[in-house]
Amino acid sequence: MSRNRKPLPILESVTIEAVAAEGKCLFHHGEQVVFVPFCVPGDVADVQIVKKKHRYCEGRVVRLVTPSPVRATPRCEHFGICGGCKWQNLPYEEQLKAKQQQVHDQLERIGKVELPTFRPILGSVKIWEYRNKLEFGCCDKRWFTQEELQDPSLDLAAQDNSAIGFHITGAFDKIYPISKCWLMDDLHNAIRNETERYAKEIGMTFYDVRAQHGLLRNLMLRTSNTGEWMLLIQFHYDEEGDEEKAKALLSHLADRFPQISSLIYVDNQKGNDTIGDLDLTTFKGTDFIYETMEELRFKVGPKSFYQTNTEQAYHLYSVAREFANLTGNELVYDLYTGTGTIANFVARQARHVIGIEYVPEAIEDAKENSRINGIGNTEFYAGDMKDILTEDFIQQHGRPDVIITDPPRAGMHNDVVDVILKAAPKRIVYVSCNPATQARDLALLDNNYRVVAVQPVDMFPHTPHVENVVLLEARSQ
Repeated sequence: MSRNRKPLPILESVTIEAVAAEGKCLFHHGEQVVFVPFCVPGDVADVQIVKKKHRYCEGRVVRLVTPSPVRATPRCEHFGICGGCKWQNLPYEEQLKAKQQQVHDQLERIGKVELPTFRPILGSVKIWEYRNKLEFGCCDKRWFTQEELQDPSLDLAAQDNSAIGFHITGAFDKIYPISKCWLMDDLHNAIRNETERYAKEIGMTFYDVRAQHGLLRNLMLRTSNTGEWMLLIQFHYDEEGDEEKAKALLSHLADRFPQISSLIYVDNQKGNDTIGDLDLTTFKGTDFIYETMEELRFKVGPKSFYQTNTEQAYHLYSVAREFANLTGNELVYDLYTGTGTIANFVARQARHVIGIEYVPEAIEDAKENSRINGIGNTEFYAGDMKDILTEDFIQQHGRPDVIITDPPRAGMHNDVVDVILKAAPKRIVYVSCNPATQARDLALLDNNYRVVAVQPVDMFPHTPHVENVVLLEARSQ
């Protein structure tokens, strides 16, 4: 027998107090903190409690009583449903203040290391259409809003409910259809919308992640500051005629959008959308595009990691190069090198640079990037960082004077930290997309290294994400 649950309360006319983590804001109710999305400090609102824990609650705004004087009008029509740009209602200057504070709080509270005065955060050059890469899911059962579900004029059972868009938070099998996204050059909207229109016109099925059935599965779009475009479409062949329909779609898009210089596809029969272990087929053009930075050109393939905000990446890497303080005599290790962007970016100021990266295809791109730029003092190795970066590796290749590390959000493995400590470089430049794990790693390095400079960098306007660059120097110096 199920137990009747007591309905959770609505708190009336509460004042939102401050920005919190993960794009939410907070206020206090009695002894508890309540976290609420899609609001800003100074808002007065009625808040429905949706989840109650021992030490905190989560809520949602059911009525905005009085808007905050700092509230901004969101540009995107999908704001509040799509969770991609949760801070559109917060002026950009306020976003930067919150990110600066976030970096300070996490390094101070988690790292608990001595910190210098932080440099002011570097705001993004562009705050709209700043991304060079987006991925969209395809689904045969789209997400409907409460308003749509309650609209008597919509016969939801009779219409085509397939869509291309973004996954809804907490609903892995549902896609919310996107008509216009402001994160990337507007051409991507035209490509995505035409893909959906034509796919439906020719009777193409959309993917059902639960049933593992349906032809059209996923779109990935890349563009670059050279004006090139890449489109990768994931299909799932499971019916007779699927391959013919897939190629009909590809032919249509190639004709309709001559701006696409790299049109790639794959038949993905796996349970997930990752492509690192799949063989891709080039339908039109090349299997790569080029990005440029200063006088350098970088080859970027469909499996390659490249910073998704090209213009701001230049400023991020410029900070890393400044912190490295190279004179031309240093051996540099670039950990988590990706396509070798940082390695090649600093190579002309160093004696030699060694880059290490998990993805073999990215390492091949890194080598190619050195070749096409005439850089002869780099070498690259592919494999798991904790397996490659060992004492034997350092004995063979030399002890680094400077280590630049740019790990994934999880930070560095403890084994990697241990090898860095044994290698004893003079300086460590730590580039992070997650100040919380960066702070944890700084604590592990603290006995041997002191933090001498901190530079937050905003790569993702309208989101709570922030990059941070830290310079550490050996305490023995």
